[in-house]
Amino acid sequence: MIQIVEHTPQEGPYAIGTALEAAGLPLRVCRTWAGDPVPDTTDGLVALVVMGGPMAAYADFPSRTAELALLRAALDAEVPVLGVCLGAQLLAVAAGGTARPGAGAQIGWGDVRTAADAPADPLFADAPGRLRVLHWHHDTMDLPAEAILLASCDRYPVQAFRIGRSAWGTQFHLEVDEPAVEAFAGAFPEEAATAPGLLESAPTELAAVARHRDDIFKRFAAFVTARSEQTATRAFFTRRAATWEDRFTDDGPRYAAAVGRMGLRPGQRVLDLGCGTGRALPALRAHVGDDGVVSGVDLTPAMLRAALREGRDADGKLLLADACRLPLRTGAVDAVFSAGLINHVPDPAAALREWARVTTADGVLLLFHPSGRAERAARHGRPLDPDDLTAEENLAPALRAAGWHLEVYEDARHHFLARATRARTLV
Repeated sequence: MIQIVEHTPQEGPYAIGTALEAAGLPLRVCRTWAGDPVPDTTDGLVALVVMGGPMAAYADFPSRTAELALLRAALDAEVPVLGVCLGAQLLAVAAGGTARPGAGAQIGWGDVRTAADAPADPLFADAPGRLRVLHWHHDTMDLPAEAILLASCDRYPVQAFRIGRSAWGTQFHLEVDEPAVEAFAGAFPEEAATAPGLLESAPTELAAVARHRDDIFKRFAAFVTARSEQTATRAFFTRRAATWEDRFTDDGPRYAAAVGRMGLRPGQRVLDLGCGTGRALPALRAHVGDDGVVSGVDLTPAMLRAALREGRDADGKLLLADACRLPLRTGAVDAVFSAGLINHVPDPAAALREWARVTTADGVLLLFHPSGRAERAARHGRPLDPDDLTAEENLAPALRAAGWHLEVYEDARHHFLARATRARTLV
């Protein structure tokens, strides 16, 4: 789901919404102008779009606090963000920058220059050196140090920027079409009057920028689509990372017992996939010793930060990576431990093949969960699913097809465990 936040009925997503819908992405609109509450979590979101409005990002308005909290949560979970005008200013504030009054109103059609970093940007890569766009603002912003400037103009230097790997802001209104320009002028007639020829020149101006506008928003839609599964996972676990250890304080001995079933030897190289807060790392280190190599991989930065707070980096290297596309050479490790991850990956068959690729012949894979299948189903108020991959009749052939041989399968009340060995040759 893509969350769109609107501040006025006139300032909707327009071309942004068109591009997202064309990509088959479902939209949910929060109309703050109609009293809709701003969501208090990024759970279920694959992107967040915050539109413009006449209020100031540096002054209090009813939804400001909630919007800043949502933006901060999105930045923390690397949920793709697109902020427009007021939305861009709020994004800058959420990231640690500031918003402030500008040097007078900037309203009407005008040029912006793309910056030196624009050609390497996922959205602005093919934008021309100059874009003629619609300006409609009085305020500006000072970006946090880590932000990347993507477009500028002499009067207002911050016109487009990126924060991190997945959040963009545009001070100008690239999203507009003819109905949008008419809506803006109708809602703010005194401001429109300061830009002679605004409506009359709109068809010509929009025709000139349409290709670049559509390309940038198509790129955003493609970016969101390509990352949607990862985004959903990050959003889910980011909010829970701070309390993860407190919620599962009794699981440590179960993890240690499971690691003991792997048959690890001193000096071996072992990978914990979906390591979370790293609770298996001490046991893995104990079995491979000081000469062994222990690495924990997780997709969620907040989980790895929690692992650092717990001191788990003393037992293994922590790596931010996608467990389905590991940055490791073939046969890099002797064993793989994975607790619960197989139920969260978008393509389990591909994941099992990737895990086989990085494991040596006769290497070990241990799939584990500190709860059995029936216990987990009951906790979520649902019956056992016959199509669940971790059911033995489903898991054995899935492992075999990926290059693993299932040797041990246990679905007990208080744990699930499957031990497999990697075939000497992969199909």
